Amino acid sequence: MKTISNVRTLKMVQLALFSAIILLLAFTPIGFIKLPAGLSITVVGIPVIVGAITLGPKAGAVLGTVFGLASFSQAFGYEAFGTMLFSYNAIGTFITCMIPRILMGWLTGLTFQALKRIDSTKFVSYLITSLVGSILNTILFMTSLMIFFYNDSRFQELVGINASNVFLLAILMVGFNAVAEMIVSGIIGTAVSKPLDRLNHNYENNV
Repeated sequence: MKTISNVRTLKMVQLALFSAIILLLAFTPIGFIKLPAGLSITVVGIPVIVGAITLGPKAGAVLGTVFGLASFSQAFGYEAFGTMLFSYNAIGTFITCMIPRILMGWLTGLTFQALKRIDSTKFVSYLITSLVGSILNTILFMTSLMIFFYNDSRFQELVGINASNVFLLAILMVGFNAVAEMIVSGIIGTAVSKPLDRLNHNYENNV
């Protein structure tokens, strides 16, 4: 019982730390990497990915919830795009902020669990899962965004893009940022997840 309690305590502490990091990244400039031509990419989803890999799908879903709540809270005047979406469709904005992030965390954890069974070194598992987590975040978020807002003319005016169909609009909105975020997530996610996962594994074996 003592061993189980110690392991659970460690995971709860790590879950709390990941949650704090998500909030720190979401509400400070350090969560956004500035790129040339005025572009920026967000790294807020990376703690969700790392947590899903090292703590499992359930923890990934919890961290995705934290990510979603942080994103939704920005719709209350903190971030212009989210605020405008909220004024168009409050329920759609809430669902778009929450459900994709929860699913992203959960599915990322499941992806790693599946991959590590066939990858003895786990390196490939960390890399692919980190990339998949970023891709899931983009696809799920954009899918929800298009479902709730594509047919609203105010939305296309807001993004400043006139697209003939929903898929083209989604691609034009995502653009280079999605590729950059995927690369950054792959690098940082792999670099952080591998040693942390080994640390947890060693602790569970030696406690």
